[in-house]
Amino acid sequence: MRTTVHDVARAAGVSVSTVSRALTGGTVSAATRQAVIEVATRLGYQPNRAARGLITGRTGNLGLIVPDLRNPFFAEVAKGVSARARAVDCGVFITDTDEDPVAELEAIAVLGRNTDGLLLCSPRAADADLLAAAEPATTVLLHRRVPGMSSVVADVAGGIRQAVGHLRALGHRRIGYVHGPEDSWAARQRVAALAELDGDGLEILRLGSVGPTFEGGLLAGDLVLASPATAVLAYNDLVALGLLHRLAARGAAVPERLSVVGFDDVSLAAMSHPPLTSVAVPKDRAGAVGLDLLLGRSGVAGSEMVLPTGLVVRASSGVVPT
Repeated sequence: MRTTVHDVARAAGVSVSTVSRALTGGTVSAATRQAVIEVATRLGYQPNRAARGLITGRTGNLGLIVPDLRNPFFAEVAKGVSARARAVDCGVFITDTDEDPVAELEAIAVLGRNTDGLLLCSPRAADADLLAAAEPATTVLLHRRVPGMSSVVADVAGGIRQAVGHLRALGHRRIGYVHGPEDSWAARQRVAALAELDGDGLEILRLGSVGPTFEGGLLAGDLVLASPATAVLAYNDLVALGLLHRLAARGAAVPERLSVVGFDDVSLAAMSHPPLTSVAVPKDRAGAVGLDLLLGRSGVAGSEMVLPTGLVVRASSGVVPT
């Protein structure tokens, strides 16, 4: 039988209201609070979240808004958030906005009224719209940076340098880049990092702008083959997987004819043929760190936390063709 607040009060020799105050930060003596906590722990008491919310004015729930749960990158972020939320006894409402900035702003308005805080993963809305729609004190951005808002981001530039350095060490001097959506913050970060590496015997070739999907990679495949590039860096792993598929259909062997490198290192990267070399971006960890930041367990409001990236070398990258 489930232990109730009445059981805890009876065992501790106090009133039900005293138990409620002791477990929700209300006014009781330190000795009473400690005694109640010890009894509650011994009996395995778990306060009802809804009832606790009536006392504290907090729901005990958080919101997570992602652009597309079909993308394994966002699914892995969601798993990190959910796992950390369970550990700290929070509920999580997850909303998928289907890459639509308008739906994203609507979701912020709805979840903002019904949760204690929001995690926005790679939001697509403009900076000004996000600042107007979301409350900075109760919002944390994941994989996006907006001045005045707390955020958890990956070291994108560091990852780009590792990927390009790897290809350069294999002898590649003409490296193509299949760009993502023009209005994407993450895409702009990649372009800026690549611009710093262009030159000094290395040529970075921008090969179109595509959606961040497998289908986008399929569309880019012919552009890549028509270019003088001997290696290509894709905006993300889904684009890279689409590229691999199109290259195979055209009879272009990877990596013998062309090396392919992705970005994100989602679980599918290791399952492709050949297995995809990719820049590993923190996904579940970013979700957990963001939740802790939102709950005030780490960092300070308005702070930015930068997580490291790392190159995972697999069979899709090889020496430059002779």
